[in-house]
Amino acid sequence: MFWERYSHDAINQRVEEALQQNINLHKEPVLGIPGTYLDQEEFYEDAPFLQDAPFLRTLIANPNHIGCHTLSDNHLSYFKGTQQLETELIRICAEQIFGGQPNQQDGYVTPGGTEANIQAMWIYRNYFMHEKKARPEEIAVLFSQDSHYSMPKGVNLLGLPAAVLPVDDCTRQINQEALEKTVADLTEKGIKHYILILNLSTTMFGSVDDIARITTFLKEKQLDFRLHIDAAFGGFIYPFTNPESAFSFRNPDITSITIDAHKMLQTPYGTGIFLIRKGWMEYVCTEEAQYIPGKDFTLCGSRSGANAISVWMILRTHGSEGWRVKMQQLNDRTTRLCHKLTGLGIDYFRNPYINIIAIRSRFVSARLAAKYHLVADTYEREPGWYKIVVMPHVRQGILDQFISELQAEQLPVEV
Repeated sequence: MFWERYSHDAINQRVEEALQQNINLHKEPVLGIPGTYLDQEEFYEDAPFLQDAPFLRTLIANPNHIGCHTLSDNHLSYFKGTQQLETELIRICAEQIFGGQPNQQDGYVTPGGTEANIQAMWIYRNYFMHEKKARPEEIAVLFSQDSHYSMPKGVNLLGLPAAVLPVDDCTRQINQEALEKTVADLTEKGIKHYILILNLSTTMFGSVDDIARITTFLKEKQLDFRLHIDAAFGGFIYPFTNPESAFSFRNPDITSITIDAHKMLQTPYGTGIFLIRKGWMEYVCTEEAQYIPGKDFTLCGSRSGANAISVWMILRTHGSEGWRVKMQQLNDRTTRLCHKLTGLGIDYFRNPYINIIAIRSRFVSARLAAKYHLVADTYEREPGWYKIVVMPHVRQGILDQFISELQAEQLPVEV
């Protein structure tokens, strides 16, 4: 795992070179593009500070990154410079972070992890329908009860049956007996193909599904399945805190991965990332998009090139080693907090490689949860859990203060 760290000057120069390769809407006779730079009454391009602000320069230039640029013929020539930087970004994520072979993955920067997860389901549905002549009612989506709500959203949009797999209340792992019964029931109902979605850090608990156990069972049953990994939260931390991770393209069972840069990477919202092995994006090619060179393969269509540049810039600012150190520091801070919770006898769940801690609600008063903006597992009824996410803004002093107040709540009241 290695990508080079760039200085600010080097980043600034690379982005400027990319913008120079894009079409210049100020100087060239452009009549046919249904878009333009940002409104100059509000966003003027000659502000002095922009010379040292490559992301803002890109934002104002407003390049459109419609399409999937890792496909050889899918560069919109008007914005080829910044699209090439997005292609470099996808290669860093697929090859350096997730162990893919060189030039053997496709992908694009999505508006978020929700689209990336639905993109995977869309691809696999179309694959089963095209290659296996399956009807939608013969394709089931499997995911755990702790999975992100984008799964039921995608199932609803795509018209597919789904099975939500229960998890153990303490380990947050998919219950094996329930998995086996669910598959048996689905098979009896005529399901022949499966879209399996496993989590590399669930949103509420930070739990990581047991990929080996689940895929081994499905293969032993000789089931036809394709596996997508929702690593929207864990994708930019887990590979750096657990180098032995099975969640990578080195694992032949994995076909696609979702990651979100606007979580751990601290990029602007709207910077999810979808990664998939070569040969799969074609199943969602929109043939009707004939006015776009190379056509479109994405759900969103037009999207901001500036968002892709922001992700590329941050990865290049840190380099692989700098990012590993940053993620390890966050993980260590989370571990120290867990040690204090254990010392207080407080019941919690935490994956040791993830910076999320879920505390049983009976140990936290509603007052304390509100003061520290803890997130509950539900707002429709009495919560069972409150979660803490140790992000870069969460300083040690805040954690110490929280522990002190939490400890006071655990002490018996003197009569």
